[in-house]
Order: sequence, then C-alpha cells, then structure tokens
Amino acid sequence: MVIRHARPSDYGRVIGRVNVWWGGREMAPVLPQLFFLHFEGTSFVAEGEDGDLAGFLVGFLSQTNPDEAYIHFVGVSPERRGQGIGSALYERFFEEVRSQGRSVVRCVTSPTNEDSLAFHEALGFEVERTVPDYDGPGEDRVLLVKRLDQS
Repeated sequence: MVIRHARPSDYGRVIGRVNVWWGGREMAPVLPQLFFLHFEGTSFVAEGEDGDLAGFLVGFLSQTNPDEAYIHFVGVSPERRGQGIGSALYERFFEEVRSQGRSVVRCVTSPTNEDSLAFHEALGFEVERTVPDYDGPGEDRVLLVKRLDQS
C-alpha cells in the first residue's frame, strides 16, 4: 500500500467511485474538484500494489483558526475495508498537519452513522456536540475533535 499526496489528476478516478463506494447514494456533489486543485498538500490517496485506488482522504488547514485542520471527506474501497487503510490515511493527515503547526483536527459525521462514530472514537476523536440542522433542515451532524498533542 502506498499513501501519497492527492493530485488534480486523481479527481476523475475518485469521483468515479464515490457513489459506488457509498452503495449508490449520491455523494459526488459533496466532493467538487476544487479540493483536488487547492488542497493537494493535505489530501491523500492510498493505492494498492496494482496501482488501483484503495482509499482517499480530503482535508485542509483551517483559514480561520490557525491551530486547526479539517477532514472533509474520506473513502475506502468496500473490498479493502478492515485492512487499516482508513486509519493509515488519518495518521498521514495528522503527521502532515502537525508538521504545519496544527494541533486540532475537526470533522463531522451523521449521528446515525454508528460505524463512523466508532471509527473516529477509536482514533481518539471526541464528540464535541451534535448540531441539529447543521447542513440544512433535517441534516443533523456530530462535530468531532481530536487534539494531536494527546495520544
């Protein structure tokens, strides 16, 4: 497995798999190409030995809070889940943003996504709070935070 910085040329193969990896849910609009154009330094792809896309993480440095970074979108091929790829992508992101002086990582998930909540808690994220209508009416979200100076 190789984890490297995402490149603009990765966008096509990532966006081509997003809806499939999410079981047919329409997720592509949440991941516009701008993330692959403007956040290469804090976004990553994981490739198997065959060069096939195994996973990706799109994140960025907060422009508002100089000690924070944000993970926007993460995906792992359904065939590769449970192999540590997601954790490895997060660890690579943590290393990168720590090297850029960030000590807090934030992300959000749905309160009904129990797998995501368990995954994030296993990585040391804490639930900050649940916000009703965070992403519009009926779109509640759990705000998660991890302090990198803690293990």
